[in-house]
Amino acid sequence: MKLLLAVAPERFRDEELEVPRRTFEEAGIGVDIASTIAGTCTGMLGGTAEAAMAFDDADPDDYAGIVIVGGSGSEEHLWGSEKLIEIVRSFFEQGKVVAAICLAPVVLARAGIIAGRQATVYPSPAAVAEMKKAGANLLEIPVVADMQVVTANGPGAAAQFADTIITKLEC
Repeated sequence: MKLLLAVAPERFRDEELEVPRRTFEEAGIGVDIASTIAGTCTGMLGGTAEAAMAFDDADPDDYAGIVIVGGSGSEEHLWGSEKLIEIVRSFFEQGKVVAAICLAPVVLARAGIIAGRQATVYPSPAAVAEMKKAGANLLEIPVVADMQVVTANGPGAAAQFADTIITKLEC
């Protein structure tokens, strides 16, 4: 079993990648990192991650789910990525796990998959507005799971977010 981890090429939130990645790997779940371009991605706290592929090269059929990492770079690089939005829809339509943390749940909003669902997001005015516009039922708690969609509100929720994703994969 493998998960696709989507990160912004710059300013992703380090812990929101590292904590889930470590948790997945310890559980025997493989991970591939993708971004808008392949290569080295830089976190807000100075960490780096190697994106093995660009979103254009990611095949949803190869994965059990997608996990979108937040951070300030997600607003600039991920929210408007038509390819990432298309991938998210594909995972969702196949009944696979779709997860996003911090500012990244806006990608799910723009993919049109959270209308009428419970969700959470980092409470920036722009993110909250996007989520409400998409019809999400926003909850002010760290992690929310609604069917196969998992959202979390920031780095402090990274461990619980990862554990919730693993639980959904086992269903």
